[in-house]
Parts: sequence; structure tokens; C-alpha cells
Amino acid sequence: MIRYKKDTKNIVTLTMDMADRPMNVLNHELAQAFLPVIKHLQEEKKKKQLRGIIITSGKKTFMTGGDLEYLYTATDPAKVYQFASKLKRLFREIELPGVPVVAAVNGTALGTGFELALACHHRIVLNDSDIKLGHPEIKIGLMPGGGGVVRLMWLLGLEKAFNIISGGHRFSPTEALRAELIDDLAENEEEMMDKARKFLLSNPEGRRIWDQAGATIPGGHGSNPATRLVVSRLAAETAERYHNNFRAPQAILNTLFEASKVDFDTAMRIEGRYYTELICHQQAKNMIKTFWFDYEKVKAGFNRPKGFGKFRPRKVGVIGAGMMGSGIAYACLREGMEVILKDVNKSIAKRGEEYAKKRLQQLEKDEILNTEEIKEHLSRLTLTDQAADFETCDLVIEAVFENENVKAKVTREAEQYMDEYSIFASNTVSLPISQISKASARPSNFVGLHFFYPVENKRLVEIIRGTETSDETVARAFDFVRAIRKTPIIVKDNWGFYAQRVQNTYILEGIQLLQEGVAPAVIENLGKHAGMPTGPLALADNLSLSLVKRYEDQAAKIYGKKYQRHPATDVLDKMLNEVERPGARKKAGFYEYDDGEKCLWHGLTELYPTTQKDYDREAVIERLLFAQVLEAAWCLQEKVITNISEGNLGSVFGWGFPAFKGGVFQYIEDYGREAFLAQCKIYEEKQGPRFQVPKVLKSV
Repeated sequence: MIRYKKDTKNIVTLTMDMADRPMNVLNHELAQAFLPVIKHLQEEKKKKQLRGIIITSGKKTFMTGGDLEYLYTATDPAKVYQFASKLKRLFREIELPGVPVVAAVNGTALGTGFELALACHHRIVLNDSDIKLGHPEIKIGLMPGGGGVVRLMWLLGLEKAFNIISGGHRFSPTEALRAELIDDLAENEEEMMDKARKFLLSNPEGRRIWDQAGATIPGGHGSNPATRLVVSRLAAETAERYHNNFRAPQAILNTLFEASKVDFDTAMRIEGRYYTELICHQQAKNMIKTFWFDYEKVKAGFNRPKGFGKFRPRKVGVIGAGMMGSGIAYACLREGMEVILKDVNKSIAKRGEEYAKKRLQQLEKDEILNTEEIKEHLSRLTLTDQAADFETCDLVIEAVFENENVKAKVTREAEQYMDEYSIFASNTVSLPISQISKASARPSNFVGLHFFYPVENKRLVEIIRGTETSDETVARAFDFVRAIRKTPIIVKDNWGFYAQRVQNTYILEGIQLLQEGVAPAVIENLGKHAGMPTGPLALADNLSLSLVKRYEDQAAKIYGKKYQRHPATDVLDKMLNEVERPGARKKAGFYEYDDGEKCLWHGLTELYPTTQKDYDREAVIERLLFAQVLEAAWCLQEKVITNISEGNLGSVFGWGFPAFKGGVFQYIEDYGREAFLAQCKIYEEKQGPRFQVPKVLKSV
């Protein structure tokens, strides 16, 4: 569990190596194992037989955090607070004045693992870009609970600590050094241990800033008028960004503000109370379920076809240098792949290079890349107007105009030069893969890869299996998506696939509320207050009203006599055919556009007068969310998706379903299953069959 080794200079190396686990996790077991070691070290300290301590790992990672299985099931606040306090005492024993301690971080250290490093007097990290450091707890609705919030505040100041913890960023070693989260880098483990020993031998006394008389927090404490202004600004920015839906950012800010006005040990108790409150709240359970358990399940490839070796794409062809094609090319470049970017001529393909260069230069401004690294990235990009250049590509992805004939043409052009092992992928939002794959000479090697815009910021990719797509092609597509650090879900070749189909119900329900007399501004604002990234009317404009209508037309064709027409289609018909306002591309939709600025179209309330002055705020929010949940359930029942885990992740990563609810299916658990089913019945009676509950929800 913990290996103890003492050298001739009285330097002790503690190597964490948990049995039967691939990674070290600071749970009850490891915390308990530390206690006798700490006690022995204290005795050594008293005897003056201890010069310093090095803490490192016997695994490829340093420590990846706390025990999320325990945190997910924990419901007793007293027990949670007690465990957090025990952890804080352990870290406090490590850093108490007297003997310096160095964290020799030889692998990823996240969450509680990074808190352990922060409790050491000095932090040295291997200079390996695969190593990640920091506090991503906010991504699962939590905050550091072992003293990380308070320690970062004392090291960096309140504002910088808030930005780091609330951002949840996973820092590379060089980023962490620039952010002053660590003290030094080493090129290999031998150098790391040598540097650790040299530090201990040259620093006989270990004393943190908060244990020094008269020390102050950088930037000032919470009673300082300037600090209070900073806190007020951060509170306003947090409320605007999250609409008070996420508990963790506010808890972090409250902890920092309150902790900055008291002594260190009292601050630790404050942190423990806020941490406990978050752990025991349903919001954290929602987010742990989806962003840890579901994510790990999908990432591990539980739904990937079995029996095929791992596909390692090295060279990727991209057809089309528009926003989607350029984004795909950039995503591949960032992961070290060669990219052949083709368009009708090289000057148009040049747009893809400019797109990539602009984003790489932003990374340079953010001190993530340097000039030489940018040059190396761009050196792997080749611009062309010749399909023959795809000859040595492992994979070619077309991202051309949403037209079946155009897609067929580029497919045939590319495939004549591709070898028998390479695969061809179509990035489409509305065309059936089984239909467009008819242009392919090798339909078993043809697959759909539905990326989302903007590619660099969207984590989801839908893998669409056509009727002739082979299992091996699906497996290779899965591996490619993982290779560019995105989350793959495998979906059936159906109208709108999964994400667009469900997202469409959010748009349609918003349009129907407009038709019922709810003010358009109310609809838009409540959509965002519900946790959606944008209002349904703005989203309709961005996609184009014709595409929204096309999905409904496709549904009508597929379901035939069973199709139940959505009442919002009347509005779509009027907007498209009578007033000719098709959306943002034509600068005329539910919004009007002027020099990049947009506002709700002034004629909208004339067309659909606001009659509901005393609307039910909660009912509006529920209808917008229920519509999506129920459509996702129909997708599950119709095998468009085959499991809840992909459904949850697809909803959050794909179209922005509220993350604090954990996705569409976790929303039901958050609401309460029986209460949800009962409320659906009420909406079905009032609004019609679109709120009917599919049978699958009564059995999952």
C-alpha cells in the first residue's frame, strides 16, 4: 500500500502503490494506511532522525482523486464531514512545520491527488504532456474537500484560486508551472528524485505561508474593501453564467470569501461544511453518475464491437474546408495526426489552414503552445485539390454541403484512390447514411461521423451505422473518435439520428409556447434558465427553420399513419412560406440581424400576440425539458440508442441538455420517477400525445 524507504541522509521516500487497483485513489483504505506511517515519521522527527520526506507513486499515475463510488452513495452529512476532516488532518500532519516534504509527481494528479501534492512544501512534476494536474471536481458538481480551496487561496490569492477551481481545467505540467501550481519540472524520474533530495538537503525547515507569523493572502483578505469588490464581481459573473443552476461554483466562492477572513484551521472547517453540502445534494449525484460512471463506461468501449484490434489513425483526409471540415482537420492536428485537407481548389482549402492557425495562436496566447509547437502542428497539414492525395490515408471524412449528389460525387472521387483497409466517413446532419453510402464501392467501409459545431468545443461525435456498415468499421470509427479526445456514441441510422432528433423537440416546444401566447423573450430566457445553452427560437434560427421542418417531414415519412403532427409545424410553415423568414443565414427568422447584432423580430408579437400574461414559469421550463426527455426515451425504445449511458452523455455533450441534471435519463431520477410519470400524464391531457410516456420508461 505505502512503501517506506530511508536513505543514509535520513530522507524517507514514501511510495504509494495500492494493491489490486490500476491507480492510487485516496479512499478510506489508503487514508488508514497513512496513519501509522505518519505516526512513525513523527517519532523520527522527535528523535531528529528525519531530514525530509518524498512522496511519490509506484504506478503510472500519482493519484487520480477520491473514491467516487463512496461519494456517489454517501448520504449522511455527519459521516461525510467526518471523513473530509480526517483527510484534512492527514494532509495537515504532512505539512506541519519542522520537516520539509516534497511531492515527486510522476503521473497524473487530480482532485484529492492534487490536494496531497498541495499539502507538500514543494512540488516537482515529470515534464510529460500526458500528465494532467488540477482540480476538475466542479465537472461532477463538487469542490475540493481536503483543503485544496484554502491552500490555493493562500498560495495564489482569492480570484486566481476561484478561476482555477471553478474552471476545472486539467493542466499539463508546463501549464501548471506557469500558473504557479507547482514549483519545478524534471525530464525523467531520476532527475525528479535528485531534485527532490537537493531541495530537502538545502531546506532543513518546512513551513507553509499560512504557518508564518504576519503572513497575508495575496491580494488581500475578505475584509479588505478591494477584495469585497472582487468577490461581488465574481458572484455577478457566476450568476450570469450559470443562472444559479450549479451549486458548486457558488459554494467555492462562498468558501473562499469566508475562509479569507479567518485563521487557517477555521477556514478548513468552513471548506468541509460546503464540501459536505455538495456531496449530499442530488445535483452531485446526477453529475457523478453521468460524467464519471456513464462516461467511463462509454470511454471503455462497452458498446464498441468486440474482436477487433485497436485502430491507430495516423493520416486523415478531410474533404471540405468549411467550418465543419476545418474544425475536424484542426481536431486531428491537435492529436498529432497528418491531415490532407481537400477542397475544389487550394485557395479555398487555405481557409482550413487559416482556421487552424488562428486557434493554435490562441493557444499560444494562453501559454499552452509555443511558436515552434505551432509550426510543428501546421507542418502536418497538407492542402490539396486532388483526391489522389488520399492514397495513403487511414480514414477520409467528407464534410461538404448537405446535398446527396455532392456527397456521392466526393465519395466516388476519393474512394478510387483509397486502399481496401481505409474507411470513408460522412459528416451529415440529416441525410441517411444507408442512402448516401449507395455511392460507395465499399459500403461495408462506409460510416457516418456526425460532428457538432464548433468541433473544437463539442465533445460528442455520433457514429452512425448504415445497413451495410461492418462491425470492424464501427470499431475503427470508435477508436478514431477516442483518438481525437471526443466521446463516441453509436446510433441507428434514423431521421435526425439521436442528438438532432431530440434537440428538435426543444425547438418545437418553444415554438408551440409562442403559438400559445407566451412572450418570445420569456420563452428564450426560461430556456436558458432551464439550463439550455440558448433559447429554442434562437436555436431554430441558427439551424434554419427549413432544417427543423425537414426533420418533422422525415418523421412523417417514416411513421406514416402513426405520425402525430406537432402543432408547432403551423408556425414553421407560416415563417417559411408566408413571411419568408427562414433563419440566421438569411438574417431573418424569429430574430432580426443587423451588423452582427441580433434581437427578437419586432413583428413576432404581431404575428403571435402575447396573451399569457400570468404564465406558469415552472410549467414552461418543465415542458421544454420534458419534451426532450420523452423523445430520448422514444429513441431508446426504437433502438436509435441502445443504452441510458450513451443517452445521458449524448444529451449533455451533443446539444447541451442541463449538465446539473445529469442528462435526459438522469433527469427522471432527479425529478423522481413516479412524480415524472404522473406529471407527463397531466401534460398529455392538456397538450396532447407528444407527452405520452413510451413503455420503455416504465421498465428501465
